[in-house]
Amino acid sequence: MYLDHAASTPMRPEAIAAMLPYLADHPGNPSGAHGASRATKTALEEAREAVAAVCGCHPHEVVFTGGGSEGDNLAIKGAAWAARAADPALAGVVTSGIEHKAVLGACERLEREGFRVARVRATGNGVVDLDALAGALHDRTAVVSVMLVNNETGVRQPVDEIARVVREHAPRAVLHTDAVQAPQWLDLSTAAIDAALVAISGHKFGGPKGVGALIVRDGTALVPLVEGGGHERGLRAGTQNVAGIVAFATALRITHERRPEETARIAAWREGLEHGLAAQVPGFTVNGADATRVAGILHCTFDDVEAETLLVALDQQGIMAASGSACSSGAVDPSHVLLAMGMPRDRALSSVRFSLGYATTQADVDAALTIVPEVVAKLRAA
Repeated sequence: MYLDHAASTPMRPEAIAAMLPYLADHPGNPSGAHGASRATKTALEEAREAVAAVCGCHPHEVVFTGGGSEGDNLAIKGAAWAARAADPALAGVVTSGIEHKAVLGACERLEREGFRVARVRATGNGVVDLDALAGALHDRTAVVSVMLVNNETGVRQPVDEIARVVREHAPRAVLHTDAVQAPQWLDLSTAAIDAALVAISGHKFGGPKGVGALIVRDGTALVPLVEGGGHERGLRAGTQNVAGIVAFATALRITHERRPEETARIAAWREGLEHGLAAQVPGFTVNGADATRVAGILHCTFDDVEAETLLVALDQQGIMAASGSACSSGAVDPSHVLLAMGMPRDRALSSVRFSLGYATTQADVDAALTIVPEVVAKLRAA
């Protein structure tokens, strides 16, 4: 019973079928001039157009990357370096304490380079504190990065309101959003329209691992992380992963087309899982319950049960879940997201994430409703 779709979602069959010809039959480098190269170049640009159509941008604003972490790093570091080159006074970076480690890591790197980094707290329901955000901004802020959907709690952040606050208090700042957890639940053409930089990753919605995209809207200056042959508008050198990009674009298109149907089905199962566990397990609490959450993520606390012990016991029973972001799986430290929300350490160490996706079935949910309460009871008794 795979309930860890927020970490990585099984590839959609259509995406696998789309990429196979570019693994087996089309060897050409898309930067070349002969017929084989033209075939892969055509596939690359058609994929770019498909991504742009879903994201509500121009095709030339789509920069293909190696995934969400690379996209976040290119956006934050690239925008900060470009701003400082244009005006050395632009040395402020603002983010939130609930961001993915890729964002926090990029900000830490900039801090070591002399940028002044502010990390804004979140409220107890997992939403970035807009008053704290406004207080951290000033006319020397170069980059602001706040995610669209939190990868642990599933709480949606008000990016439109965040953009308004940024325009009011830091008009020269570039707004970036890590939207990696968003495409399967939200229409990016509207949900992320206010961000100049938008990062997404294929394996979160049925595409392959190791491929993603960064939307770089016109007029946004970036310094590349990888320099070389001028690929991807000079923002990401290196021969493109054509097979992966074709599969990525196919999965994104299908996710967009099927979102209403899939979201409704998954939301019903998530609600059933949530209410069923609440009815059977004393000391069960939903984290972010009062906020707007996406359909597929249930982040919850089981009092007096250590999350890592629970996850091992559930895995032995065939249920796969997580205690936080996939990058932190196996760690004994509490989630930095939950701590940034003001959650006590002991509760954070007792929190688990169940995440559903397009491949989830009713049988998966039914099994969880039987097995999880039994395992929690046994661990508490022990």
